[in-house]
Amino acid sequence: MPNSKEKAAVVTMQTKIEELKKRRAKVMLGGGPDKIEKQHKAGKLTARERITELVDPDSFEENGLFAQHRATMFGMEGKDMPADGVVTGAGSVGGRLIHLASQDFTVAGGAAGEVHSVKVAEIMMHSLKTGSPFVFINDSGGARVQEGIDALSGYGKVFHANVMLSGAVPQISLICGPCAGGAAYSPALTDFIIQTRQAQMFITGPSVIKGVTGEDVTAEALGGADAHMAKSGVIHFIANDDRHAMQLCHKLLSFLPSNNLEDPPHVEGDRQVDENLDLNDVIPSDPKKSYDVRDIITRLIDFGDFLEVQQGYAQNIVIGFARITGRSVGIIANQPMVMAGSLDINASDKASRFIRFCNAFNIPLVTLVDVPGFMPGIEQEYGGIIRHGAKMLFAYSAATVPKITVILRKCYGGAYLAMCGKDLGADRVFAWPTAEVAVMGAEGAAGIVFRKEITEAKDKKAKKAELVELYREAFANPYVAAGRRLVDSIIEPSLTRQNVSQALEYLQTKRELRPPKKHGLMPL
Repeated sequence: MPNSKEKAAVVTMQTKIEELKKRRAKVMLGGGPDKIEKQHKAGKLTARERITELVDPDSFEENGLFAQHRATMFGMEGKDMPADGVVTGAGSVGGRLIHLASQDFTVAGGAAGEVHSVKVAEIMMHSLKTGSPFVFINDSGGARVQEGIDALSGYGKVFHANVMLSGAVPQISLICGPCAGGAAYSPALTDFIIQTRQAQMFITGPSVIKGVTGEDVTAEALGGADAHMAKSGVIHFIANDDRHAMQLCHKLLSFLPSNNLEDPPHVEGDRQVDENLDLNDVIPSDPKKSYDVRDIITRLIDFGDFLEVQQGYAQNIVIGFARITGRSVGIIANQPMVMAGSLDINASDKASRFIRFCNAFNIPLVTLVDVPGFMPGIEQEYGGIIRHGAKMLFAYSAATVPKITVILRKCYGGAYLAMCGKDLGADRVFAWPTAEVAVMGAEGAAGIVFRKEITEAKDKKAKKAELVELYREAFANPYVAAGRRLVDSIIEPSLTRQNVSQALEYLQTKRELRPPKKHGLMPL
């Protein structure tokens, strides 16, 4: 029988356990039932509900549940803010470890103060130490102005951590509510941004813009998902709601390695690489007619499962993730349906950043080429097409992952090089019989090469047509390039998947060393 002291100890411990449970339950409610209901009425999940949707069941381990701010000015002294407005911790997605932070809008509008941001930065460093992806779910009214410079210091810690993680572990931002002011720069420093249709993101809001510039704009038109996808190019995916955002994040993570020292997950995939005769009929016989390059992509990859990135931005180029016989690949493809597939400023930025990401995380690159050149025009030149286009040259040249290029049709001039020509380090260059590898198109080239003959001809139109055809037969084909060993193999379209999958198999042990240096200087 326990004595009186032992009974007191049992009672004391039980009391303390009960107190712990009560405190935990209170914190887990965030801003309370009323605020949670308001969040739901706005079509949004709470911070903890989002985590539950994202991670594997019963896998979340919270860090900093009882964290509290230490501000005392402007009414902050003694003010209760459960978990200081952000839930941080670790969990698993598809059985693999991730670290995450989820801002709690039910607590002071998710405003970020010093402790709030320190919690985020600390969990980010856990992500770096363990070599696991970091996911940040944003839903915040901005900096906690009552904390002044301390709140700004917190932002700085998060930004610094973003840069430390960059290229070491994948970083994904989910914008599920407001994300304003300096807070928007953390997502911009991450690798991918998924924004829901209930969210807005901007540096200065509509009221500030109205006061400073006189411009009238709504929050949705300024910082909504459609605006950032089609106009700014800031985001990579649009989600219909919070649950859809978590699904997109889950799928994106499935293509990526946990860190830069690992290879991407290799799943069972589709082992069939048989001849696909449909590919022989995708490209129109008329070289001036367009087609949807996605019709080629979906026939090349496993089960037609293509996760397109920035689908609504710079649509003249298509980028995204897929698998070929179970291996993750990054796909870059010109889109003839938009601007004839030519490269402009936005397409160059879009592609080069994606190439850099894939290279950082050991994801092979498959490039499908049908490009007439860089987009001409005063606006493009003044906008800096030279420096923007150079980003693609830099990104491909710097990439050491397996690089496989398939020339489908047009492949002209500097754009031929920018789409990972042999001279930029492509490990395999395949060409379809429809490929036209040349300095420029036959019509433009004939006008320069045969200018004298055309000028002196009685029937200039007929003479030009004759000479254009002569040039096309001589140069607008893949055979000259193959003769110069700039094309490794001319293949039947129906055998493209077979050739690409075999190349990926042979290149899986590729090693390529570079000169020792801190880093190259990418054109800006």
